[in-house]
Amino acid sequence: MTTTQQGLPFSIDQIPSPSYVLDERLLVQNLTLLKDIQDKTGCKILLAQKGFSMYATFPLIGQYLKGVTSSSLFEARLGREEMNSEVHIFSPAYRQDEFDEIMDLCDHIVFNSFGQWQQFKDKVQHAKKHISCGLRINPEYSETEPEIYNPCAPHSRLGITQENFRPELLDGIEGLHFHTMCEQNAAPLARTLDVVEEKFGKYLHQMKWLNFGGGHHITRPDYDVDLLIRCIERMRDKYDLEIYLEPGEAIALNTGYLVCTVLDLIDNGMHLGILDTSAACHMPDVLEMPYRPNIIGAGLPGEKPYTYRFGGPTCLSGDIIGDYAFDSPLHIGDKLVFCDMAHYTMVKNNTFNGMNLPAICIYHTDGSMEVWKEFGYENFKARL
Repeated sequence: MTTTQQGLPFSIDQIPSPSYVLDERLLVQNLTLLKDIQDKTGCKILLAQKGFSMYATFPLIGQYLKGVTSSSLFEARLGREEMNSEVHIFSPAYRQDEFDEIMDLCDHIVFNSFGQWQQFKDKVQHAKKHISCGLRINPEYSETEPEIYNPCAPHSRLGITQENFRPELLDGIEGLHFHTMCEQNAAPLARTLDVVEEKFGKYLHQMKWLNFGGGHHITRPDYDVDLLIRCIERMRDKYDLEIYLEPGEAIALNTGYLVCTVLDLIDNGMHLGILDTSAACHMPDVLEMPYRPNIIGAGLPGEKPYTYRFGGPTCLSGDIIGDYAFDSPLHIGDKLVFCDMAHYTMVKNNTFNGMNLPAICIYHTDGSMEVWKEFGYENFKARL
């Protein structure tokens, strides 16, 4: 028996359980909006691989966006191999033994401190190709919650504060980068730009580019695209800068699902369902943010006659996904579909307790379903 799959154009019975399913049609909708912003403003939007690294889609994404941004050598290599357009990188600190390869792969390198810039400046300036170097600034202003995702929290290790900024060391620096946001609309960006201008505006006239970082929820239905465009134009025109944005979540927002199966139903003061998927292993942000992902056909607790609390099959007592209400009782073997499971899932999942990783499927624009990748014991063993 299968639960409702209203609104899905494909049958969930044709794929393994559990599976991440990327709906290519929805991805194209997001990419079309992002490309329109690029076309209107001349900005460059990059895929932040930390949020979405499903490289099977990189050739498609490369038709719309200008490249990728990376947080590590491995992400930079993946972006170069699978999209091969602009490759940017930022890390709080680079390793000496990886930096030569990073220079080979990357077009932009952003440094987190003047110490790191001084350490690698000579290498970069003697590289075989021109690499545009920038510095990450910390405007000490952010409207981000919770604290774990606030890059401008007190004592943050991310970015250079105004007090620690050393303009005498800017020779060779072509851009500045800030990242202050997480899942936010355009208004916090506008207010952030006020602070950036107040603290660092006097240095922007000597720069070639400014990177607005990530956290822009551009493809969310209520996002103020017009305000974003005005923010881009404001900084572009006032300082004669090329503007970059590097959202990860906005690219894949609301484009994917996690299909799973009810393994058992028990009662301990309320109805409990054990699934073949795990918050801890397959959707860690459910516990880290925390948040409650939607299930197709389900409502809030008590909103419908039958309420269940779902958890994974791991030994972690806190491996709880949330409480959900249904119109009719569930049965063992029922399928459930969690929404918005493309970003920060595949890039963060793990094999704790020996849990197998969900398969990865693609529902293509031509209506075909592809089981792109499946995992097994060898993947678990190779990670240990």
